[in-house]
This record gives sequence, C-alpha cells and structure tokens, in this order.
Amino acid sequence: MKRFVQSRLTQVRSAVILRMTTLGTLGFGLWSLFFTGCILGPAYQRPVVNAPPAFRGEINAATNSLGDLAWWQLFQDDQLQRLIRIALTNNFDLRIAVTRVEQARAAAAVARSEFFPQVNYGASAGAGENVSGATTPSPTGTSGTVFAVDANATWEIDLFGRLRRLNEAARAQYFASQEARRDILTTLISQVAQSYFQLLALDRQLAIARDSTNSFGQSLKIFDERLKGGVASKLETASAEALLATAAATIPNLELQIASQENQLSFLLGQNPAAIDRDHSTLEKQWFSEIPAGLPSALLERRPDIREAEQQLRAANAQVGVAVANFFPQLDLTGLFGSVSSDLAAFTSGGAATAWSAAGALTGPIFHGGQLRAQYAQARAVRDQFALQYQSTVLTAFQEVANALVTRQQLGGVQLQQKRAVAADQEGVKISMERYRLGNASYYEVLQQQQQLFPAENSLVQTQLNQLLAVVQLYRALGGGWKI
Repeated sequence: MKRFVQSRLTQVRSAVILRMTTLGTLGFGLWSLFFTGCILGPAYQRPVVNAPPAFRGEINAATNSLGDLAWWQLFQDDQLQRLIRIALTNNFDLRIAVTRVEQARAAAAVARSEFFPQVNYGASAGAGENVSGATTPSPTGTSGTVFAVDANATWEIDLFGRLRRLNEAARAQYFASQEARRDILTTLISQVAQSYFQLLALDRQLAIARDSTNSFGQSLKIFDERLKGGVASKLETASAEALLATAAATIPNLELQIASQENQLSFLLGQNPAAIDRDHSTLEKQWFSEIPAGLPSALLERRPDIREAEQQLRAANAQVGVAVANFFPQLDLTGLFGSVSSDLAAFTSGGAATAWSAAGALTGPIFHGGQLRAQYAQARAVRDQFALQYQSTVLTAFQEVANALVTRQQLGGVQLQQKRAVAADQEGVKISMERYRLGNASYYEVLQQQQQLFPAENSLVQTQLNQLLAVVQLYRALGGGWKI
C-alpha cells in the first residue's frame, strides 16, 4: 500500500512538472516571438549632407564655437540677463511649446502601452420570461434572472514589427517636440537680445536728436542776436529756425518708437506693457573681436531645428514600416474568466458557475481595393518630403551662419570709417562756429557742418546696432543658447 501511494505521488509530480514545463515553453515561445519577430520596413539612415570644411566668411576654422557658450556668458549685461530669465519663465510661446512636449510624451506612452495585454472587466444582470405566441401565457413559459462577472484580456503579438514601428514613430515625434521647444527657446533669447539692443539704439538716436535740437537752437540764438545787432540777415535766422524745427520734429517720433519697442519687449517677457530698465553703456561695448563659428559638421548636432527635422524624418521612416506591416497578418490572443449564476444569492456566496475561454486569432488582408498600396505609397512620399526638408534645413543653417559671419566682418570696417567721419564732423562744427563768431565764415558754413554731423552720428549708432545684431544672429544660427 505504501509503495502504491509513493508511485502515485511520483506520477502526479511528473504530470505537474510536465504541465508546468509545457506552459513555460509556450510562454517563453510567445515572449520570444513578441520581442524577436522581424521588423519590416526600411532601417533609418541619416540623409547624406555635403557639409563644407569651413563656413564661408570664417577666417580660421576652429573646433570650438560661439554656439557652445551659454547665453549668460555671451551677453555681459546684467539688465539683459535679467530680462532673458524673465522671458524664459513667462513667455507664452515657450510655455505652449512645453505643453506640446507633454502631449507628445503622452502619445508616446499610448503607443508603448500597445506592447502589453489589454485587460478589462465586465458585469451584467438581467431578467426575462419566455411566453408562447398565443394571446394567453403558455403554461410552459419560464422566467428567470442571470448574473455574470468576468475579466477579459486581449494581446496583439507583434509578429512583423507593426507595434514597434508605431512606438518608434511616436518616440521620434516626442523627441522632435523637445527639439522644437529648444528652437523656440533659442529664438526667444535672440529676440529679447535684439529688442534690447534696438531699444538702446533708439535711446542713443533720441539723445542725438535732442543734442542736434539744442545745437540748432544755439545757432538760432546767435543768428537772432546778430540780426538784432544789424550784423546778420533774416535769411540766416530763418534757415536756422527751419533746421531747428526739423530736428525737433524727430524727437516725438523716436519717443513713439521707444514706447513701441518697450511694449514689444514686454510681450516677449509675458508681461503687461511697461518701461524697461536698461544699461545704456552696452551699445558701446565690443562683443568678441574674434568669433569662432566651429566646424560645419558640428552644426548638425547643435541646431535644434536640424535635430527636430531629423526626428520628424525618423518618425516618417517608421510609418513606412507600419504601412509595410499592414500587408501581413496580425496575431491576437484573447482570454476570458468569470462567473455566471441564475441566483444572486448563489452568485454572492460562491456557488456560481465558472466560465472561461482562451483563443487566438490570425487575421490578414486579402482585398482592400488598393487601400494598403496607397497607404504605403503615401508613407513613402511623406518620408521623402521630410528627407528633403531635413536637407533644406541644413543648407539654410549653413547660409545663415555664413551671412552672419560676413555681415559682422564687413561692419567692422564700416564702423571704423564712420567713427573717423563723426570725429571730423565734430571738429568741423567747432571750428566753423568759432570762425563765424570772428566773422571769418558765413552762416552757410556753420549750418553745413551741423547738417553733416548729426546724420553721421546716427549712421554710427545704426552700425553699432547692426554689429550687435550680427553677433546675436550668428549665435542663434550656430544653435547656441538652449543648453541651460
């Protein structure tokens, strides 16, 4: 008897082990099939870009770049740095870009959830009665109730990589949204700096207009005194008065432009229109006598818009794989487990009947009227579009860097000559005024020198502003500012 029991236990143990081994092998096989199944569609490859060895306009190519600097290292102005920090916190375009990143992150999570089984539950209760077709109830009619609760699961086995391609596309779109946010951040920093420098230039031009108004006013005063003394003519005073009115008329226009520029800068800061504090000495500073642009090949990894274009291309390439996988069958596993009872008391007390089911379904296309082929052609065309957009974005980046380099280099020579012209005109005004007082020069000579001085000063201010804007444009073109 004891030997029989031991033999029976051995048989049971062997059966259990065999069943567990079979289930484990089946589970491992499904798991291996899920993660090692083939992935259809083309593998992503970055388009070939013909990058030049150096940027046009760069004197000496260097491995380091202005774009590697953080924005607070470039803009050495405490007020400007404060404004940029406010903009990075409050600007609405940047905040909207952050919400787009969160949307893309959630979309990527949705795509990733397709890798896992989808488990749901259900419960139902009902009552009914069977009656015959006669006008009176049939004596054989029955009535009853039914209660049921179940949990069901569905799982798509990724045989041909359709889910993996969808996940790849969603992940690339998420990365593209991050690069778009970085591009907006870089643009915002550049816009704040440009608006700030333009505001400083308008302040300087306003000061020049006020100085010119005072200068013409002094000339008018001298001419008027000499007219009263019988030395000057009415023509002299009339000419000086006309120049004074012309100069004075520019002051309200410049004040209007300053207010509008302050309002624009306040908008970038995400604030209500208000006056902007600023350091007026910044316009005179020399911003990097030599600016390295770095290697053109490094621009592909630094500029956010190029990186965004590549991620969009990667997503479009993955969608081609999805279109290819749609030609092949899909394997779905489904399962159900629950309880059914015709009596609520029996249902709640555990006396309900158990119901379960497990099934696998393989479905594939036979005829769709050319729909799948059209979807595949569309996906390839979209992929080709983003490939061209990527190459165009790279070429635009090279152009912007070259333009900024050439602009800044040429403006250096322009500024040098304009400074000489302003110094000469200032000396000419001083000498002509002394000669006029001594009676050795006519009023035409004085007015001519004054008319030459103030436009020359305004041109110098504009050149200084353009040099600062060229630095900002080069910094943005090199992809600087977003690494914070």
